[in-house]
Amino acid sequence: MRNVSALFLAVSGWKVEGDWPGDADKAVLVAAPHTSNWDGWWMILAAAFYRVKLRWMGKKSLVDNPFGWLIRWLGCVPVDRKAASDIVEQTAAAFAQSDRLTLAVAPEGTRSAAEEWKSGFYRIAVKARVPLIISVLDYGTRTIRIAGVFQPTGDYDADLPLIRAYYADARGRHESQFSMDAPPD
Repeated sequence: MRNVSALFLAVSGWKVEGDWPGDADKAVLVAAPHTSNWDGWWMILAAAFYRVKLRWMGKKSLVDNPFGWLIRWLGCVPVDRKAASDIVEQTAAAFAQSDRLTLAVAPEGTRSAAEEWKSGFYRIAVKARVPLIISVLDYGTRTIRIAGVFQPTGDYDADLPLIRAYYADARGRHESQFSMDAPPD
C-alpha cells in the first residue's frame, strides 16, 4: 500500500514531508486545514504511505448506506453528533482498550468556514493521555507534512496558540474557509 499511495500522491502532484514519530503507538492526529471532502482522501493516502492505520471520526450517516462497510474499512469511527458530550469519554475509552490507535480529528469540526477551532481534539488527547501529532495538509504547496508531536499540558488556552502556529502558512483547498485569525473557543 505504501508504494501505491506514494505513486498516487506523486501523480496527483502531492508530496509527503516529515517522519512519522516511531514512539507514537497512540495519538490524536490534528488534521488541518479541513475545507474539502478531498482532505480525508489525501490523509488516508498519507497514512498508507506511513504504514499507519488511521482512524477518523465521521458522521454516522456516512456508514448508513450500502457502502458503509467500505467507509468503516477506510477508518471511519461513526459518531452521532447529537451525543457530542459523550464523544470525548467514548474516545478515551477506545484509546484505553487499544494497543495502537491513531485518531485523526479536524479541529475545525467542519469543512465549512469555522470562526474558531473546536476543543474536542485537545480534550480527547488530554483525557486519553496521548500526544497530538501535528499534520498539515497544505494545498498551497501540495504538501502533507508531519510537523511534530505536541504533548498537551492540560491548559488549552496556553497550548492552542502553540498548536495553531504550525498552521500559520497553510492553505486549505478553499482558502477562505480556513481562518487562523479567529480567536480560540
